[in-house]
Amino acid sequence: MLQFISFLSLLGLFSFSNPENRDIKILSSGFIYETAPFPSCHASTLLETEDGVMAAWFGGTYERHPDVAIYTSHRKNGTWSTPEWAADGIENEVFRNPTWNPVLHRKNDGAIVLFYKEGPNPREWWGHYKISSDEGKTWSEEIQLPPGFLGPVRNKSVELPNGQLLHPSSFEINHVWTSHIELSDPDLKNWEKVELQGPFNAIQPTVLFHPNNKIQVLCRTQEGVVATAWSSDNGKTWTTLEATNMDNNNSGIDAVTLSDGSHLLVANPLKKGRNKLSLFSSTDGINWTEVLVLEDEKEGEFSYPAIIQATDGTVHISYTYNRKKIKYVHLSL
Repeated sequence: MLQFISFLSLLGLFSFSNPENRDIKILSSGFIYETAPFPSCHASTLLETEDGVMAAWFGGTYERHPDVAIYTSHRKNGTWSTPEWAADGIENEVFRNPTWNPVLHRKNDGAIVLFYKEGPNPREWWGHYKISSDEGKTWSEEIQLPPGFLGPVRNKSVELPNGQLLHPSSFEINHVWTSHIELSDPDLKNWEKVELQGPFNAIQPTVLFHPNNKIQVLCRTQEGVVATAWSSDNGKTWTTLEATNMDNNNSGIDAVTLSDGSHLLVANPLKKGRNKLSLFSSTDGINWTEVLVLEDEKEGEFSYPAIIQATDGTVHISYTYNRKKIKYVHLSL
């Protein structure tokens, strides 16, 4: 039934209320590009701009291939621009590394930061970022993060009530996945790291905000569930990671706290496979209700979502579509 509602919503014929009495309507849905100078893509990120929305992702022959680079596109007046190169792992004339998992962030001074990873694989990569002062039209030279820091490993950085930036991050070593929080000042200096503890192989946290300055992270795991932890001191200490009631297929998730204090989560509600992708809603970050089916096929990959809320209150979502394209959905609430 939800899939049928999703189809009708795409046609603009139907909207519905979720358990929080929120009407959800799909304003726009489609691919960011139809053709591109790369056959494979993955791991998109979104950021609101002065005149629309910007997306970034990595693209190349296939994930891990040395030719994988970071590309961007801008949506203005309902149309996406042609994908443009933004960063790569070229070291010299004869050697290059693949790049991975871009994350877009806007600084307080208005400049845009493009975080990304470079390296042969997630066990040996390191963190870079570039700065743009013209809404992503041009980029600075790459800047490497301090040793031992990766920046946001897949999901967006957030600003804390105390002014610090929280960068949700993770690492893999000896086949063990660990999640951690990286904190910096707004100018990306004075970095510190806080490990997340718990009985999970957990990576790629996403961050939610709650009353009384409580912060929550949700993590992808190898154990078949989304894991969560909480902080009450601006990310300095965290509770032990615990299981939620959300299934996880060992694939990326992303969430956002809305202006009304409620939360949205995009995830694959499966133990295995990436052939279904849904939007979930929650008022407490604990109990989640499926409110929109974005994709549901017998086979295929719909994965690694990104979700943001714009200043006009609408919600923007992007995700990998069969590793061939990046799909985009615009919602009104």
